[in-house]
Amino acid sequence: MKLDTLLKPDSIALIGASRDPEKVGHKIFKNIVDSGYGGSLHPVNPKADEVLGHRAYPSVLEIPGEIDLAVICIPAKAVPSVARECGRKGVKSLVVISAGFSEVGRGGTDLERELVEICREYGMRMQGPNCLGIIDVQSKMNASFASTRPPIGNVAFVSQSGALGSTILNWALQKDVGFTTFVSLGNEADLTAADFIDALAEDDHTRVIALYVEGVKDGKRFLDVASRVTRKKPIIALKAGTTDVGMRAVSSHTGSLAGSDTAFTAAFRRAGIIRVETLEELFNLILAFEGQPLPKSRNVLIVTNGGGPGILAADACEKMDLDLPLLERHLIEDLRKRLPPQASVHNPLDVLGDADENRYRLAMEAGMQSRSVDSMVVVLTPQAMTPVDDIAQAVVEVSDSYDSKPVMAVFMGIDEDSPGLCSIRSRDIPNYLYPEQAALVLNSMCEYTSMLERPQQEREEIEGLDRGSAADILREARDDGRVNLTIVESIRLARAYGIPVPRAAIAKSAQEAGELAEKIGYPVVMKIVSPEIIHKTDLGGVMLDVGSREDVERNYERMTKRIRVAMPDAKIEGMLVQRMYPSGREVIVGAVRDPQFGPLLMFGLGGIYVNFLRDVSYGLSPLTRIQAREMVNATKAYTLLRGVRGEPSSDIDAIVDVMVRLSRLMTDFDEVMEMEINPLFAYEQDCLAVDVRVTISEEKDKEE
Repeated sequence: MKLDTLLKPDSIALIGASRDPEKVGHKIFKNIVDSGYGGSLHPVNPKADEVLGHRAYPSVLEIPGEIDLAVICIPAKAVPSVARECGRKGVKSLVVISAGFSEVGRGGTDLERELVEICREYGMRMQGPNCLGIIDVQSKMNASFASTRPPIGNVAFVSQSGALGSTILNWALQKDVGFTTFVSLGNEADLTAADFIDALAEDDHTRVIALYVEGVKDGKRFLDVASRVTRKKPIIALKAGTTDVGMRAVSSHTGSLAGSDTAFTAAFRRAGIIRVETLEELFNLILAFEGQPLPKSRNVLIVTNGGGPGILAADACEKMDLDLPLLERHLIEDLRKRLPPQASVHNPLDVLGDADENRYRLAMEAGMQSRSVDSMVVVLTPQAMTPVDDIAQAVVEVSDSYDSKPVMAVFMGIDEDSPGLCSIRSRDIPNYLYPEQAALVLNSMCEYTSMLERPQQEREEIEGLDRGSAADILREARDDGRVNLTIVESIRLARAYGIPVPRAAIAKSAQEAGELAEKIGYPVVMKIVSPEIIHKTDLGGVMLDVGSREDVERNYERMTKRIRVAMPDAKIEGMLVQRMYPSGREVIVGAVRDPQFGPLLMFGLGGIYVNFLRDVSYGLSPLTRIQAREMVNATKAYTLLRGVRGEPSSDIDAIVDVMVRLSRLMTDFDEVMEMEINPLFAYEQDCLAVDVRVTISEEKDKEE
């Protein structure tokens, strides 16, 4: 998406420009002037003749010539009428700084809706309202009321928080991190994070996009845009609001384990977005991605002048699944000849506490020449004899000479304003306080490299889907006013999409239960059927391995009586009689519909322990077979499925097939809110969905 008239306007009108230095309208106008903006600039203030030496106009309509961008900072109630004047003038884009819209309640929401309608009527695009503004460092435009103007560089920052944006700008100035663009999104009434990410993808100056997000307006579009952009340049995201307070009530294990933050994690993974948990991690990754090449593998060389810090660095790398290979034999022999005999030429490579810049240079050059090493962590602890500035210069020179491998510096306990660290920062080499930070950053860079190497996967064809039968089952339940499908309906729905399920039927009496058991074949499982009883086992509503008609009829009466005592108000619709199959390894496959990103699939260890062990992984629908297998591999259950201590392996391909079919069902039918198979018995050959539960909405099918 092109947003040139917003990001790089040739002319700006600031509506609400003020001569009072304490007013927001003055601060923004002064920022535009002081930033060196080269286009035409027009203050709009009916009570002033000029502002900061620029002629003021009573209305945007009286400004001669065309206007690309109007920045509005007047009381909220006056904004719609001014926006309409901008539309009549032919203004292309708006930045509405003013607060008092949807963030304040119903009245503000109505005002915001009116503002959006005006923008659409005149074909204008709008950033905000209720935002800090916008900065395009490349074109020298600071149309914001931020107190800091960042240096020029290759980082773009898009933020849903103006206050956090100011913090980022101050940090960038302190760390000498250069920016291309800063965007404060505000309420995102029109333009959203996805729109700006889309535009920044085409900006040749932007190398990395940093994102602070609390939620997204259109999850599907956000995913589509981000998935495309991350193939061109990395997106690093800090997601706030990670708790599930206020989450809608859910009835399944899948729903209870999958909160909104889980959906964001799955969405970011699907799109290739690098998620960080803290501001510190965000800053650390920006430092690396904005100036260092991507590692080609997870092989890291640690160079250190202290044994303890080197061990800490090795531990940190190990925890991040980074590898510490040995150098090639000829490089090791050369180092042994040129380093003191006490030095360790393994990995970590310890050049000893009295090391000078020459030893560091030797060690780093060996790492750069090695085909086994693709990145380097250079650790320094200051001793009395340590020439810190000279070593820093050696790090810079070696990094410049071999610019294909990333270098992370960990100069511990050194003043950040020292000449050495200043020279390191000036050459875009990140320096971290602790080795754990460098390891985390390298892990993120390696994961991004792996994502780029992974081929993009297209939607797969699945055979054996009976969409018509599935639609009939869902329509019947909805016509009855039910949101919970019966167990038999759930089994039929699963069968319609090719998910293997047992033979089963519902009996309304003990005699009917006996007759059904005779037809199905022994042994059977008996389960109470009641919309009020979700977890039947807890109330004694499940009986296994029933082997005769007499036992079936007797258990029918006993179980019914037991449930009526435990839950007198529960409506008992009958008893499910189901063929009992041999136990397999129990796993769970489920899906819950996230309001922002759609169906969220879950896989994990099943049975009654799923809520306690929480050995689960998640992925967004539609799910390919490769993605489904990655979900299986991400759990500890995978180890059990492969077989331990001589046990046979389970049919993982069959499990993957069930996951893909469930994903397609959730994609095909928007009204299915939750669907869970627990347990799914996994055998050496094939698998079986022993228990299936489905919850639907009251909405109609999406159009076919």
